Amino acid sequence: MANDRKTLPYRELEIDDDSPAHRHKKKKKDEKNWGVPGAVLIVCLMTLPLLVFLCSGSRLSSTLIWLRDVKVNAVQGWEHGSNQTSSTASNNNHTNGLIDGLISPNFDKESCLSRYESALYYKTIPYMPSSYLKQKLRNYEALHKKCGPNTPLYKKSIEQLNSGHSAELMDCNYVVWIPYLGLGNRILTLVSTFLYAILTNKVMLIQATDDMVGLFCEPFPDSSWILPPDFPIKNIMQLDVNSNVTYRNMLNNHVISNDPNTKVESLPSYAYVHLSHDVEHSDRLFYCNEDQYIIGKFNWLLLHSDLYFVPSLYSTPMFEEELGLLFPAKESVFYLVAHYLIHPTNSVWGLVTRYYNSYLSKADEKIGIQIRIFHWVKVSSEVIFQQILDCSNKERVLPELDLNGTTAFKTNEPKSKAILVASLYADYYERFKSMYYEHSVKTGEFVSVYQPSHEERQKTEIQSHNQKALAEIYLLSLCDVLMTTAYSTFGYIGYGLAGIKPIFLITVHDKIPDPPCVRAVSMEPCNLTPLLNTCTGKTVDKEKFEQHVKQCEDVDHGIKLFD
Repeated sequence: MANDRKTLPYRELEIDDDSPAHRHKKKKKDEKNWGVPGAVLIVCLMTLPLLVFLCSGSRLSSTLIWLRDVKVNAVQGWEHGSNQTSSTASNNNHTNGLIDGLISPNFDKESCLSRYESALYYKTIPYMPSSYLKQKLRNYEALHKKCGPNTPLYKKSIEQLNSGHSAELMDCNYVVWIPYLGLGNRILTLVSTFLYAILTNKVMLIQATDDMVGLFCEPFPDSSWILPPDFPIKNIMQLDVNSNVTYRNMLNNHVISNDPNTKVESLPSYAYVHLSHDVEHSDRLFYCNEDQYIIGKFNWLLLHSDLYFVPSLYSTPMFEEELGLLFPAKESVFYLVAHYLIHPTNSVWGLVTRYYNSYLSKADEKIGIQIRIFHWVKVSSEVIFQQILDCSNKERVLPELDLNGTTAFKTNEPKSKAILVASLYADYYERFKSMYYEHSVKTGEFVSVYQPSHEERQKTEIQSHNQKALAEIYLLSLCDVLMTTAYSTFGYIGYGLAGIKPIFLITVHDKIPDPPCVRAVSMEPCNLTPLLNTCTGKTVDKEKFEQHVKQCEDVDHGIKLFD
């Protein structure tokens, strides 16, 4: 992996002068602690006589390149084979993958390379975690280690689950994530469910299905997030809106009451919460303050969703202050939580790095185009392709063709652009490839077109399909500019991980809309079908709420977070 990372352009490893890493090094310098900057100075002084000899004539440029490499090797010690972890790594929390302490250093690096390497591939880190978020994550890791599967406290909680009723003063309470729909939906709900666990001091466990094997690394040190196969509730994947154990049905059938004085012992040992796009049957009271008091009393909560329901959590008064402390910048929620929680396994990360380093890394600009054709879109591929071109002309995304063939060949080295197409179909890739093969561009740039795969249809039930999909999400996130399909959770995750604001291709019904696309204002994903507020008790201040939770740019009925 070290050899792969060496092919990254040097400029992608540079750090903004105001970054925490720079401030940390300046502080160390002020304290006369030499550290890494001192090591670089020593190397330079030791090689000064050699430089005097080499810096004549044509050897000057190669010597400067050598000096640049010395700087990279000194700052990136662990990347080139050093066994040091905490002391050396702390000098540069951006480029060692920790993202200023968001990621815990208490992992075996080799077991999950993406955990510490992925940050190296991004040109910028748009948001750093608040100190409050970092402390909450460390606290959660300790809780998960104490309460995780097969621990004594977990076994005690299983005994309580089998008793049929909840109990007070339990050391560990759990929320179990249930997978639903495709990979995009699953990642969005994993992030949402984990944030909910943080807010409610619950331990998150996931029901892993066969199609998820080999996708994600374990996110918590010295523990597992996988629900053991001997979990007593055997029909967990069959639970739905009609199940008697849904919070809504238990209320309607008077099995439980949402009276705040309800005794914990009177509640069943678990409840099932259904938060899906089918809003008519969802547990719409989930976001109400009074109901959250009751839901919080269940020792076990089974949660089923296909939505990024984080924006709706901001409507719950009991979470309002905590969310503000965790995320002072509202648009940082998905970016920070996803970079903490979601890490591709080594097999998936290998797909990403091999492809990136072979085809994309040397391009001066990388343009990602994600095309999802939903079943309700009945227009031809020609119409969709024309929409992409119309959008590009409007937003100046793709290099402009020289249809007259008058662009003169540049003797100096031209810049290069790489276009990455992410689609189930090969047709769009072939059209782009032919377009730039048959015509030069007005700026004289070299243009390359790539598509990692074209599966023809979504195959969520197949593990290898999901691995390729996850790899392509990360490849999209490494692009400088993104054009994504409106309503697509796949695209949401791509730009959310990138930390950039994409251009949305508006859904086509019968003809290309005018305008064909819209530029995002927020980099947060959209909650596509939020539940209407039916709460009767305490609510958040509506004016304050609407300042940062607004209508999505690409979906009229969706909501998302804005700064």
